Amino acid sequence: MPTIYRFITEDDTVQFCHRVSEALSKGWTLQGDPSMAFDAARGVMRCGQAVTKVVDAEYHPDMKLGQQ
Repeated sequence: MPTIYRFITEDDTVQFCHRVSEALSKGWTLQGDPSMAFDAARGVMRCGQAVTKVVDAEYHPDMKLGQQ
């Protein structure tokens, strides 16, 4: 079974936590520490978190990762 990867990004708001929590509730696993960077063009902090999941489907580049 293949493992798929996605990187969740969002402004540093509660929405980022909700997106990561939703992924975890759907069987995704955290990979590494979250990251933060300042988006100077927009003047906001951005957060990111890598997650992986083992799936029954064969990987294809057109796969909607967030829907797995």
